Amino acid sequence: MNTTIDRVLASIAEEHAPRMTGASRFYREVHIGRQAAKLGLNDIDDDIRNSHAMVLLKDPGSGMKVRIDGRTFVDYAQSADNVVVPGYVASRAAGPFRPYTAEDSMVMVFT
Repeated sequence: MNTTIDRVLASIAEEHAPRMTGASRFYREVHIGRQAAKLGLNDIDDDIRNSHAMVLLKDPGSGMKVRIDGRTFVDYAQSADNVVVPGYVASRAAGPFRPYTAEDSMVMVFT
């Protein structure tokens, strides 16, 4: 288990808290490696560093939107802070996760 991953995910949740929700079809991707670099944490494995976390959004807001098939998000998990990550990231983190079930159609928002 890696508490560094938990620190990165917690910082993502904190940074996006005003716009986040626990369930939504609208989401934004956050690059885990870039977030770790902002925090000065460089001890994350390459496969985790090159992954993305999902922040589920209360409303779509402005920006380009792309519809994504919800079946893309098989084996994803949601943290207690509502950050969604691939299962392999969740399995190596220390915090509690629950299975994530995406909507049939998801909308990625680029800002």
